[in-house]
Amino acid sequence: MSEAPIIAAPRAGAIGPGRLVLVVGPSGAGKDTLLGLAKASCSDDRNIVFPRRLITREASASEDNEEVSAEAFQRAVIAGDYAMHWEAHGHRYALSRIIDDDIGAGRTVIANVSRTVISAARRNYANVVVVSITAPPDVLAARIAMRARASDGQLAQRLARTVDETTATPDFTIVNSGTADYHARQLVRVIKGERWDG
Repeated sequence: MSEAPIIAAPRAGAIGPGRLVLVVGPSGAGKDTLLGLAKASCSDDRNIVFPRRLITREASASEDNEEVSAEAFQRAVIAGDYAMHWEAHGHRYALSRIIDDDIGAGRTVIANVSRTVISAARRNYANVVVVSITAPPDVLAARIAMRARASDGQLAQRLARTVDETTATPDFTIVNSGTADYHARQLVRVIKGERWDG
């Protein structure tokens, strides 16, 4: 299945003035863990939004996603209900068009996406910040194996997946090999536009 992203054509001009924070990185990097902690930390700020992704696979306890059948997903694509959607690891993923309203209202939207959507997102949105969350290869392999999610497919395939980094250069990189709380605080600083310590 192709991993080419599809992002709906923007309205007149790039969508803003709010910020779109895209969290990317390899399987096993701990993106969902850090996003969950960041969401809890930002829960009192109504101008920070963590939309649920729609995915054509079974939801899991570690992710805040909404399961959608392949048929319902395709109907939503045809209806133009998604701001962006993509395919990866044999599944389809999307973000609702509601994020455009939030960004238009000046809010900050944070989403876990495929690196393949970065280039188009930077064209379609006025203020995009990309945060790459990664970890050493042995840590990635151990985390994926421990997760033991049947829908993940072959471990070797997930670890071997590559993306053209020339179109997916991040603004910030978090090497998630320390404590989750520490790295979640790094992510929150990016989300809130605070000083970055690396």
